[in-house]
Amino acid sequence: MSHSVDPADAVVIEDTRRWLRRAVIGLNLCPFAKSVDVKDQVHYAVTRNVGFKDLLADLKQELDALAATDAAVRDTTLFIIPDGLTDFFEFNDFLAQANRLLAKLGHEGVFQIASLHPHYQFADAAADAVTNCTNRSPYPTLHLLREDSIDRAVKAFPHAEAIFETNMRTMERLGHSGWEALEVGASGGPAQLPR
Repeated sequence: MSHSVDPADAVVIEDTRRWLRRAVIGLNLCPFAKSVDVKDQVHYAVTRNVGFKDLLADLKQELDALAATDAAVRDTTLFIIPDGLTDFFEFNDFLAQANRLLAKLGHEGVFQIASLHPHYQFADAAADAVTNCTNRSPYPTLHLLREDSIDRAVKAFPHAEAIFETNMRTMERLGHSGWEALEVGASGGPAQLPR
C-alpha cells in the first residue's frame, strides 16, 4: 500500500472527509468526531486491494501504524476500500476476519473496529430505511478506534447510550431527500441508497 497519495486516492479521501464533516459531524451522528477532525488526528488510509488476504495485510499495516503512533498525532484511522467489498454481506465476512486479525495481533481491548458501508443495513431494518444512513459511508470503510479514546469520550458524554436513538430520530427527520441533499456519496454519484 503506497503512502504517497495519488490523484485517485486523493478523491477517495476528499469524498470521505466531506462525508465525515457534512454527515457525521454536521448531523452530530458521533459527538466525538469533531474534536479529532479539528485537531487533524484522523488518518485516511486508502487501499486499492480487493482480495481478503491482501486487504488483511494492509489492515495489519494500518493497525501496526496506529499502535506505533501517539494518539495526539493519530487518534483514529479510516481504512477505505474503494475498489472492493461492494457487497455488504461480503464486507461483513471481511469484518469478521478483520476482528480475528485484531485478536491475533493482541489488540483486543486496545483497538476496536467499527464498520461503515455505502449499503449498510442494520439487522432489524429494511434495506431502504433512512436510519441505515447513520452508518453509510461513500466507500466500504473500517474505522479503527482506540479503546482509550472511546472511554474518554464516553466519560465526557454522560448519555453515550442515547446516541443511537438520537441518530435514528435525526435520520427520520432528515428523510431520504435530506440525506441525498448532503451530497456525501462517492464522487460522481449521490449518497448511495438502495433503489
